[in-house]
Amino acid sequence: MFVVLLTYLRPLPEIDRSMRAHVTFLEQNYRKGLFLASGRQVPRRGGVILAVAPSREAVEALMQDDPFVRQGLASFEIVEFRTSLHHPALSRFADLGTRAVRGVENDP
Repeated sequence: MFVVLLTYLRPLPEIDRSMRAHVTFLEQNYRKGLFLASGRQVPRRGGVILAVAPSREAVEALMQDDPFVRQGLASFEIVEFRTSLHHPALSRFADLGTRAVRGVENDP
């Protein structure tokens, strides 16, 4: 699993002008099953994407297609991690051999 941290490099009005294209990019990757969650950092300095992919290299290549990155509006950092515990709702995305916590509210 990967956490992608986007950092804005340009003022927010420039970011906002490209937001529609960025959201289209996000939605396409949700449909492909690669993105699990995304949103703005607080305070608004960038964004965060929770992603699944076969490799770090695949995430790096994917992020090069983000309109924010292509237009020089944002840079990104990828943090890869292996799940050891997870919410049952994330079981299909968790690493093999890891454990869902039992008794969690809203357990599917």
